[in-house]
Amino acid sequence: MITGASRGIGGSVAAALAHSGAAVALLGRDEPALAAAAAGLVAAGCQAQHFRADVADVSSIETAFEQVAQSLGRIDILINNAGIEQVCASLDVTEALWDQIVGTNLKGAFFAAQAAGRRMSSGGSIVNMCSLTSEVGVAGAAAYGASKSGLAGLTRALATEWAARGIRVNGIGPGYFRTALTESFYRDEQWQDSMLSKIPLGRFGVLDDLCGATVFLCSDAAAYITGQILYIDGGYLAAL
Repeated sequence: MITGASRGIGGSVAAALAHSGAAVALLGRDEPALAAAAAGLVAAGCQAQHFRADVADVSSIETAFEQVAQSLGRIDILINNAGIEQVCASLDVTEALWDQIVGTNLKGAFFAAQAAGRRMSSGGSIVNMCSLTSEVGVAGAAAYGASKSGLAGLTRALATEWAARGIRVNGIGPGYFRTALTESFYRDEQWQDSMLSKIPLGRFGVLDDLCGATVFLCSDAAAYITGQILYIDGGYLAAL
């Protein structure tokens, strides 16, 4: 199961898992886009279905997970990818904006993990999409950084609690990747030049850079890895 799977990071890792042999369930709010993504995977010979779910709504999460369990028989993998971001000076953050960002990125991830954990009767793997802001502060991203820092803590807590049940919980922290969520930054060439100077590998990430790590963490090759966050950032954090 992949939340926020209609496009961007979610769509890419969903395709990578499907082409690796997983039967994938694509979840998200944009049902037409989900249907198109699932149809593309089926046309390529993969097993894929789509289900509408809004992770900011716990009842919607529960309904979708029950539908997936009934359709696929069991749940082995969850990719907690759904997330939103809005750059906003901290003094201007409203309660509504805080609730929207934290409710989607952290609350939604927790209740999706809970719904999956209840149905992972023979173990499984959960991968949470964290962020560089899980580790460092970024101006204008107080709510987003709080949600992603919380997601890192949630990853470690669930890994510790659920290890005895055979459920591994890890995180991936993407560096700077150009997606619909971050497109506004990349329109500023000065910003691009500034950020590239801080990335040792000298380039921004492309979505394929995230796929191998995700498949690895979901596979038996990572059977002894839990509670870890793998930052895929071109060396950005190492150079700080």
